[in-house]
Amino acid sequence: MSKYVTRVYNFPKTTTTTTFDPKICESLPEFNTKIRQQIANISADVQKIIDYVVNDDGPDSGLTYKELEKFVDQFGSRFTGTANLESAIDYMVDRLKRERHDKVYTENVTVPVWIRGKEWAQMVSPRNKPLNILSLGYSVGTNGSVLTGDVIVVKTFDELNRRSQEVRGKFVVYNYDFVSYFESVQYREYGASRAAQYGAIGALIRSVTPFSINSPHTGGQTYANNVTKIPAVSITVEDAELFGRLAGRGINITVSLSMEAHMNGVGVSRNTISEITGSNKPDEVVLVSGHLDSWDVGQGAMDDGGGAFISWRALSVIKKLGLRPKRTVRSVLWTGEEMGLIGAKQYTQQHLSELSKISIAMESDIGTFTPTGITYSGQNPTAQCIVNQILQSLKPINASQLRIGSEGSDIELLMGKGVPGSSLDNRNDRYFYFHHSAGDTMTVENRRDLDLCTAVWAATAYGLASIDDQLPR
Repeated sequence: MSKYVTRVYNFPKTTTTTTFDPKICESLPEFNTKIRQQIANISADVQKIIDYVVNDDGPDSGLTYKELEKFVDQFGSRFTGTANLESAIDYMVDRLKRERHDKVYTENVTVPVWIRGKEWAQMVSPRNKPLNILSLGYSVGTNGSVLTGDVIVVKTFDELNRRSQEVRGKFVVYNYDFVSYFESVQYREYGASRAAQYGAIGALIRSVTPFSINSPHTGGQTYANNVTKIPAVSITVEDAELFGRLAGRGINITVSLSMEAHMNGVGVSRNTISEITGSNKPDEVVLVSGHLDSWDVGQGAMDDGGGAFISWRALSVIKKLGLRPKRTVRSVLWTGEEMGLIGAKQYTQQHLSELSKISIAMESDIGTFTPTGITYSGQNPTAQCIVNQILQSLKPINASQLRIGSEGSDIELLMGKGVPGSSLDNRNDRYFYFHHSAGDTMTVENRRDLDLCTAVWAATAYGLASIDDQLPR
């Protein structure tokens, strides 16, 4: 199974981006009157999309919410390697066919199967206290026994290194100071291996979130090749801080842990793909995407049900309005994202020969809250000006902002091969309150926000698929 665990999880949500300055377009002869007129001609169709989806009396107003609601209520969490995920994929294939997308198909993906099983933990000294935990993806278990040991609490990897002689035979608790997801996730991802190299028996890692109501947040973690695999669990912010306070007073802490987590070979899942065929350049593609799998807690409504549903719904809106983009618009609902971008990795390898024909790869996986615009990874100034000009048609819904930078999880693999990438930009300050936790339910989603996000996704994809040429790279 090691071939799947070289890098379990990468979520570059907080990669630095900069706001696009439209003044650069004034001195670009490539961004000429012809291109501007093409985009102007598209603006009327963009307004049709807005009216159709966002207006209260629009035929598709509220429909993205209703579709997502039915889906997550029926299937709940959709974990990689489970029959439930495959049933959810079957549901989506049938739904997309009924939406009359021009092509609907799946592509098989070999996925690792990790079983969480039963798990519990308890502080047994200085007092008895149950601990609310979630084991981390790919973690080993306790081999049918209860693991009991004292605790050492550290805030940083540097402190772990300084106190390495105190670690052997103990649990390491990481009670780091949360700065941002991008900076703090390293403790979840590498904490177990860093502790194991000094002889720790397990890693108890503060959940990667700025806000908690005694809620553990799971996620992937990576075992280094040269250390013993030890159990890795997320604990709540509250318990991590409790451990920190007790240790700060010099009080000895003892914990017991039982976990059934284990690998169970490999299985087969599927990327779910649908298309609206381009009228003039069907071999060129604008790709919109989100991932259909989720963690095994909550409903996966936010991560990434909303992103997946605005992606396929974008095609449905374009189809229903009778709009005919020049190039193909393709929706990809990735599988196996949470266990290491598995579906995206295999898709990228299987489609290497056609990557030059993908004008842009768009992904929504940072929430579907109130949209402000999109990000764009490409550094070509003319391409940036084209994307920005298309976005100006979304001013009526206040979603016309372009930020330049590389964001995305599944599409990072395509971007690494030179395909320009784009992410939905939205007011997602509360995203990590619910991320990878039991709190990721339909209650987090908002009907109007989903309409707005659907409109942004449909309009942007349609606009980029309707200009004469691919975005210059």
